[in-house]
Amino acid sequence: MPGGAAEILGRSSAIAHLRDFVPKLGRCDAALLITGSTGTGKEHIARAVHAHSPRARKPFVAINCGAIPDNLFEAELFGFERGSFTGAYQAQKGKAVLAEGGTLFLDEVGELSPLAQTKLLRMLEEREVQPLGAARPVKVDVRIVAATNRAVEEQVEEGRFRSDLYYRLNVARIVLPDLAERREDIAVYLQHFIRHFNERTGMSVGGPDEELLGVLRDYDWPGNIREVRNFVEGVFIDPPCGKIGIDDIPQAFVQLQRSWRRTGADERARILEALEATDWNKAEAAKALRWSRMTLYRKLTKHHVTRGGLGL
Repeated sequence: MPGGAAEILGRSSAIAHLRDFVPKLGRCDAALLITGSTGTGKEHIARAVHAHSPRARKPFVAINCGAIPDNLFEAELFGFERGSFTGAYQAQKGKAVLAEGGTLFLDEVGELSPLAQTKLLRMLEEREVQPLGAARPVKVDVRIVAATNRAVEEQVEEGRFRSDLYYRLNVARIVLPDLAERREDIAVYLQHFIRHFNERTGMSVGGPDEELLGVLRDYDWPGNIREVRNFVEGVFIDPPCGKIGIDDIPQAFVQLQRSWRRTGADERARILEALEATDWNKAEAAKALRWSRMTLYRKLTKHHVTRGGLGL
């Protein structure tokens, strides 16, 4: 999400509520779970909570759980002593220790393997870590904020995510809506990134003209805020002198806009069509609609969709 360390942009009611809620979350020290599709700004919100907390002067340390192999997870999170394994030529502090007094942000926590989940759970329960090769554990004082783009409750039901770890992380919760569900924010992010790239490049590109703005507001932005940023950055490769028109949009976006264009049918009908085409396989239906499964589940509830398409 764009903006400064604690700035939350947008004019939708969802963002207004979030803007009011974040300082309250900052004042408490409870574990926080942030869920939402890719590109909705989960790390930015985590940083905003940290900035509003008594821990703001201490480190904010992020770890991408989905990018760490199982055999390196302990070393990355807990640290290690010199000689504790082949290649450990000098001791290294783990991310949990580096975050001492501050916030430890566990991004993509839904990607952790069962083994890594067990090790993380022990750290949360004991409030200590055991660096590889160390003789004794080290106490840690960190606020835990986790994030995932997965439907974590579904993972728990299917046995792919430990329920006890889920309950440890899900003390406080933020659910970030997709940009397609708050279209009034699209123009805000467009203007923000245009201003950002103007300052960065010394250019003076204007905002989108009315025709283009209508197209952009109608687009679903499956990549959310991150995709808006990429779109604007693409415009600045060969920028117009004034306002941005239809002819100025990047070729890559033209292809996306054509392939993702709405069919004209109402959303409920599109959902039913995708479900019928995939024999009600929700994961496949979400993929066909170019949504996350989390978004599909929210829309199933919103439109009262059950098998057969009847609202029951």
